[in-house]
Amino acid sequence: MTQSDASCLALPADLLAAEEAMLQAALAAVGSGDGQRWAASLRFEGLRLLPVALRLARALIAAGQDLLMVWPDAGAAALARRDAEDLKEVILDFNQLKRAESDVPNTRLLLAVNPSPADYEEFQALCENHSGVVLMLNGRLEDAAVGIGSVARERRKGFVASWQQAYWLQPLEGGALMRCFPDDWRLYRQDPDGYRQLEVLPERPDPDTTAALLAGEDPDSIKQQLSGVDRFLDGLRN
Repeated sequence: MTQSDASCLALPADLLAAEEAMLQAALAAVGSGDGQRWAASLRFEGLRLLPVALRLARALIAAGQDLLMVWPDAGAAALARRDAEDLKEVILDFNQLKRAESDVPNTRLLLAVNPSPADYEEFQALCENHSGVVLMLNGRLEDAAVGIGSVARERRKGFVASWQQAYWLQPLEGGALMRCFPDDWRLYRQDPDGYRQLEVLPERPDPDTTAALLAGEDPDSIKQQLSGVDRFLDGLRN
C-alpha cells in the first residue's frame, strides 16, 4: 500500500496530515491524464488559506511540477510574495497572468487560489486560454445569488461541470466528508469513540443525502420528496 493509498483510507488527524493527503491526491490527479481542471478543498471554518497555499505550492514544486501560483487580485498576490520570498517569481495575479500569457509556457501547472463567484468570467477565460492543467485550491464558482435560473443552470452545465475534485475534506455536524483521488467519496460519522466510516459513494452526496445518512434515515425517500418539490419549482419557472 502506498502513502497515497493510506492517506485516502482514514480521516487525517490534523491539518498537516490533511495537507499531505491533499498533495498526494493532487499529484495523482494531475498525473493521471484524466482531465485538466482539478479542485482541492479544505472546508474548515476560520482556515488561514495563505500558509496552506504556500506549503502546497512548495510541495508541488519539490515534486517536480513546473508551477505558477495565481491569485484573483493584486493584493492577495502581493501578500503571498511578501510571505514567500522563495516563490515570488512564480506568484502572479489574474491580470498579470493575462498580460504575460505570451511569455508563460501554456503547459505549466496553474495553482489558482481561492477564486470566488466575483472572479467567474475572468477565471473562466484564464482557464480556457490555458492548455495545461489547472489546480484550483478552495475555489467557489457558484453564487447563491444566481443559484436559481437560466444563468446558474448554464454555468453548472458548462464551466462549473468541467471541474473534478481531487481532494475534499469537510467537517460536518456529527461527521465528515472526504474525497481523495482516485478513491471514491467517503462519509464518516462521529461516534463517542471517534470517527467511523459510514458510506462510500461514487459521487459527492448533496446536503440532504448527507444529513439523512448521518441521521440513519433512508436518503432515497427524502430524494423522492425533494424531486417533487423540484418539479413544482421548475413548473413555476417555466
